[in-house]
Amino acid sequence: MRQLMIMSVCAIGAFALSACDKKTGTDVDRAFQGVNVVDETNLNDVMLSVGDPNEAVSYFQRASGEQPERLELSRGLAKSLVRAKRNTEAVSAWNKVTEHPDATDDDRVDYADALIRNNEWERAEQILDRIPPTFESFKRYRLEAMVADSNQEWQKADSFYETAVGLTTRPAGVMNNWGYSKLTRGDYVEAERLFADAIRQDSSLFTAKNNLVLARGAQKNYTLPVVNTSQAERAQLLYTLALSAIKQGDTTIGKGLLRDAIDTHPQHFEAAARSLAALEDNVSN
Repeated sequence: MRQLMIMSVCAIGAFALSACDKKTGTDVDRAFQGVNVVDETNLNDVMLSVGDPNEAVSYFQRASGEQPERLELSRGLAKSLVRAKRNTEAVSAWNKVTEHPDATDDDRVDYADALIRNNEWERAEQILDRIPPTFESFKRYRLEAMVADSNQEWQKADSFYETAVGLTTRPAGVMNNWGYSKLTRGDYVEAERLFADAIRQDSSLFTAKNNLVLARGAQKNYTLPVVNTSQAERAQLLYTLALSAIKQGDTTIGKGLLRDAIDTHPQHFEAAARSLAALEDNVSN
């Protein structure tokens, strides 16, 4: 009898241990499952921010192909295509994202951005018009300003640019765009101010420096602004100023600026040398 009781206790103990093992195994599986999700999320973020964008495209194409229902993977593919400058494919990918039932207004803004990059301004405007006015973001207003610019709706453009500047801590890029808008309208003084503001916000923004020189040149101010530049950048700015002078008929000044650009550049400045040779050949003929 005693032996039978011992056997029963052992059997119960073995069953309990077995149950514990199963429970522990399930818990471990769940824990590892959680780690895998975290790891995958981190990998998605890494693929979107570093490395070759075409590698990111391949990664998200494979991942979204295996799990087409997962919005974050489709979104990752669309963003990667934009980074890779594969604009036509990006438009198609963002269109698919916005058709998902869980798509957000941010997704629709990104879709409009892809359309603008693909030079589809009318479709971009249609997408932006579908977004409720209560949705406010820097990117939304920056795109609205660009669309208004393309339609030559200057008052709306100015309003959108001003709003966008107030919604970001890094407004240099949008200030540069706003300045270029003023430049195309012939408002050179205001354009110059905006380009200078952009450079104060980001002294590495060479596009704004080049645009600033264009704004000054349009006012027949052929002196370089006081901005930090490398030697090669300074030569390029002199070249831009020279072309501006020549375009306005100030050929002698333009030739002098071309010579300055050639002398300033740390290497052979082929474009400036070619322009100067063409000018001198034209004069001699």
